[in-house]
Amino acid sequence: DDFDRIARTVPVLANVRPGGQKYLMEDYHFAGGLPGFLSRITDLLHLDRPTVSYDSMREQLAGAQVHDDDVIRTRRDPVAAEGGVAVLRGNLCPDGAVIKHIAAEPQLLKHTGPAVVFDDYKTMQRTIDDPSLGITADSVLVLRGSGPKGGPGMPEYGMLPIPDHLLKQGVRDMVRISDARMSGTSYGACVLHVAPESHIGGPLALVRTGDTITLDVEARSLQLNVDDAELERRRAQWTAPPERYERGYGALYNEQITQADTGCDFAFLARPGKVPDPYAG
Repeated sequence: DDFDRIARTVPVLANVRPGGQKYLMEDYHFAGGLPGFLSRITDLLHLDRPTVSYDSMREQLAGAQVHDDDVIRTRRDPVAAEGGVAVLRGNLCPDGAVIKHIAAEPQLLKHTGPAVVFDDYKTMQRTIDDPSLGITADSVLVLRGSGPKGGPGMPEYGMLPIPDHLLKQGVRDMVRISDARMSGTSYGACVLHVAPESHIGGPLALVRTGDTITLDVEARSLQLNVDDAELERRRAQWTAPPERYERGYGALYNEQITQADTGCDFAFLARPGKVPDPYAG
């Protein structure tokens, strides 16, 4: 919720692909990089907070400059008036999901289409180009089994490939939904970090090929258009996948890892208590 609130009020200033129009990270670096960027939003920052170097943010940004106003825009001339990320809610993601909408085709930001479901990444890789799946440009590609536990590790599977036959027709973007993540340089109408994940019985586990799904970024909504009674019937039939690990670090990971909406952290690290001084002797 904090991410979504901030994104609604802080514009996009970095004119860097895929959210920007033409520049790359190298251009961003030479234009002033992160210090230059932060110097343009100092009124939004807690400048007296210490950084990892123990200097304050104010000290870190002393002398920071922007050398190219087209790469790092001013707030009077942003790349986009709102931030490029939105947090979605709905019956498909009760605890939230994330979309980098600035890198998606605008016509897909409000879209309803039939789901084509892949239970895991290897199956998706093997079958995505199979014409018998009947995938069209309006289809919604759904990948599950790729979250913090199911992946495991929430791997960068979220930018599902577009089938070859659609690429040949000129299709460059589709709505794609998963409990995975993707690289910051990836693009497309990719809904990520669906929580709770399918591996633990989140609603993503109940989607079937042919169900229709509605994405509405402006409304911050992601809905599976299946009635509650049918979803309850499916839940009663659902069985949890077997755990990969019975001992060791893998078992500890599965037992303690939290969901995307709470940071994919180890639960034992989030317990209340005094934080030790790292420099204590």
